[in-house]
Amino acid sequence: MSTVQLPTASTGTAASTTTAPTPSAARPGTRALLTCLVVAAPLWAVVSLAQAACREGFDITRHPLSALSNGSLGWLQISNFLLAGLLTAVGARGLRRVMHGTPGGTWAPRLVRVFGLGMIAAGVFVMDPADGFPAGTPAGPPATLSPGSYGHMAAGSIAFTALIAACYVLGRHFSRAGRRGAAIASRVAGTALLLGNGWAMSGGPAGTVTLAVGVITAMLWLSVVAARARRTAASA
Repeated sequence: MSTVQLPTASTGTAASTTTAPTPSAARPGTRALLTCLVVAAPLWAVVSLAQAACREGFDITRHPLSALSNGSLGWLQISNFLLAGLLTAVGARGLRRVMHGTPGGTWAPRLVRVFGLGMIAAGVFVMDPADGFPAGTPAGPPATLSPGSYGHMAAGSIAFTALIAACYVLGRHFSRAGRRGAAIASRVAGTALLLGNGWAMSGGPAGTVTLAVGVITAMLWLSVVAARARRTAASA
């Protein structure tokens, strides 16, 4: 069975780490599927950060980006979660095709899909207004949490765990392919989210900032991986 490694950044070393594309990578629609994964992270990051900068009462040093799902414009962030999650879950299928038969080729796409489904669930379940956002909300955490808030926290925990694990599995994949730079980048992205989420959960100062940085870093790395995989599919 022929296998394929995701392409190297340098064409000069591609021959040493790339074999013939698999039939799965050459299947019609693979590039379109991967395009979904390429655009998911930039879309989510841009829409989230634009709202964080513009919406009244929102302070990224105190409020998580998920809080943007509240208020009269909350539908924007809800739609952002749903669309980015759907694109990620769909794009995972394309990643599975190009990684078929390689180390991590089974679990990395599965974990990416779980992350995408977790984002969809995080859009369905909305956390409670808190700490002055939306404008007019009393300071501090809510007295009680709604079922939606519990659902959002559960969805977020599952999604973050899957994304962290996917980054580490991709790190192993690139390491086995002899691509040291990509392997390090994968592990750095996963660690950024692991530490950012841990700091936020511990109640550390500006924990919402570290969480946002970690999530966006790991998501954007998936986009980079998908973009490189898309070039592999094109060569097939």
